Amino acid sequence: MAMRVALRCISANFSTVLPQISRPVQISAHRLLWIANNARALSTASRLFTALKFTDKHEWVRVEAGVGTVGISKFAQEALGDVVYCGLPEVGQKLEQMEEFGALESVKAASELYSPLTGEVTEINRELTDNPGLVNKSCYEGGWLIKMTIDIPVELDDLMDADSYDKFIKSLDE
Repeated sequence: MAMRVALRCISANFSTVLPQISRPVQISAHRLLWIANNARALSTASRLFTALKFTDKHEWVRVEAGVGTVGISKFAQEALGDVVYCGLPEVGQKLEQMEEFGALESVKAASELYSPLTGEVTEINRELTDNPGLVNKSCYEGGWLIKMTIDIPVELDDLMDADSYDKFIKSLDE
C-alpha cells in the first residue's frame, strides 16, 4: 500500500497526461493479441534465423518482397576462421541455382560461394571490400554477401529451414 502511495506521488509530479501507475488498465483481448504478435515480431535473432533457408554448401537466403539476401551460415564462417577477402560478382550477373558466384578467403582456408537460387545479382555488400571480417562478426545481418532477384520461387522448397539445417550440421559430426 505504501508503495502504491509513493508511486502515485511520483506520477503526480509528471504530466497529467500520463496515467497514474496505480490505476488498473483495461486492455481488450484484441489489443492484447495485437501487442503479443508485435512483440514477437520485434525479436530479431530467433525470428530472423527461422526466416532463413539454407543450402548444403552452408549459404543462407532470406527472401523479402521478391529479393533474396544471401550470406554464409555461422557454421561456415566459424569453419573458415577470420575472413580477410571477399570475392563477389558484379551487379547484373545472372546466376543459376548452386552456381559458383564468388569466394571467401580466410587466414586458414578459402571457400567458394554458391547461389542458393536462380536469379540476377541486384546488389553486393560493398562494406565487405574494406571490412571482410564483418562476415565473422555478423553473418546473418551486416555480413550478408549479395542481394538477388528470385526467378524461380519454387527453388526455395528445395532448401533447408533452420531446424533441418541444424540436423544437417549435426550429421556432419557423426
